[in-house]
Amino acid sequence: MTAANDHPGIRLAPGVVVSPGVLEFTFASSSGPGGQNVNKRATKATLRVRLLDLPLHHDALARLRSHASLYLTTHDELVIPADEERSQERNKALAIERLGDLVKHALVRPKIRKKTRPSRGSKERRLEGKRIRGEIKRGRRDSGE
Repeated sequence: MTAANDHPGIRLAPGVVVSPGVLEFTFASSSGPGGQNVNKRATKATLRVRLLDLPLHHDALARLRSHASLYLTTHDELVIPADEERSQERNKALAIERLGDLVKHALVRPKIRKKTRPSRGSKERRLEGKRIRGEIKRGRRDSGE
């Protein structure tokens, strides 16, 4: 039927492949470009996928929930619309690409911040700079009288 059904899965990110049956598409009239074509054809693609159908570790799923909260329903489904293009196939590909971007973003573990302390030398340089600025300002005040 479509190019997505010709191969065993759709690669969303490195190591994340989903079966095309997991992705549910609906099509509707688009408000995007296309002139009178938008009145005749249902080119807007809406992708629906359950989060539990995505082969992700629970940490990545939690990050995906927070990153994609705009697209998330109360039933733990992602709903991703695409109506920028004039053709149904290109909008469908765009929705899959957006899902892939969200998944890639969720796979990246946030860097843990390590507390650091300023070195003794940096403290001394800062205080010396403050002392010099204070002397300059004091010198201005004295000469102004």
